[in-house]
Amino acid sequence: MNFEAGMAQPVSCSRDIPIRIEDRLIVALDVPSIDEARTLVAKLDGVASFFKIGYWLQFSAGIDGLFDYLIQRNKKIFLDTKMFDIGETVKQGITRIAERGISVVTVHSDSDVMRAAAEGKSGSDLKVLIVPVLTSRDTNSLRELGYDGSVSELIVERARAAIACGCDGIIAAPRDNPSEIRRAAGSERLLVVTPGVRLPGSSIDDHKRAGTPAEAIAAGADYVIVGRPIVKSGDPARAAAAIIENMCNPA
Repeated sequence: MNFEAGMAQPVSCSRDIPIRIEDRLIVALDVPSIDEARTLVAKLDGVASFFKIGYWLQFSAGIDGLFDYLIQRNKKIFLDTKMFDIGETVKQGITRIAERGISVVTVHSDSDVMRAAAEGKSGSDLKVLIVPVLTSRDTNSLRELGYDGSVSELIVERARAAIACGCDGIIAAPRDNPSEIRRAAGSERLLVVTPGVRLPGSSIDDHKRAGTPAEAIAAGADYVIVGRPIVKSGDPARAAAAIIENMCNPA
């Protein structure tokens, strides 16, 4: 399928972002089995080329084969581990992930974890992203966790720390304003990958800071992650194409 990539907002050349807008869609393989994941990938062939693997599949029998299946078909993998452990364990885990040819991995925003992850990925093309605040959180829910600041303040604080520790970027929702995060963090090279993306009029499910694909791109997102609207569609390829079409026309 062809999309008008030129209609999307340009991104800084200081960040390694695909030229084609369709390659900036990451489809979350949030399905309960490896066979269903393979079927979904096959249905999306020619439409989506980047897939996120999270806790739905990470402990499934056959996950190793799914990595090989995707990589052999020139698909990119986002491994959403949200890794959090002692430094050496994180470093070795990230090194193994890089060796597998994974493109993106997530870690927690603890400074020791971030530094260890940056060291573990050294010399590879792996991008390490941190998760400052889950998109299911808002300022009120942060209060319950004992944090007195706002969501935006916490995200900027942790974005600065990510860059200082040698990581590549963050996960942030459309309403978090990725371009403003970069400005406030003082780094145009900060990658921002955006979940909580839904077409206009769709259910936002459990996301608190959701937005449309167009809004995410207009706000400066480098990639958008979409799961349920595609996975649960009767026609995943058509659903993905609609997301990409909306990305092409930022508000």
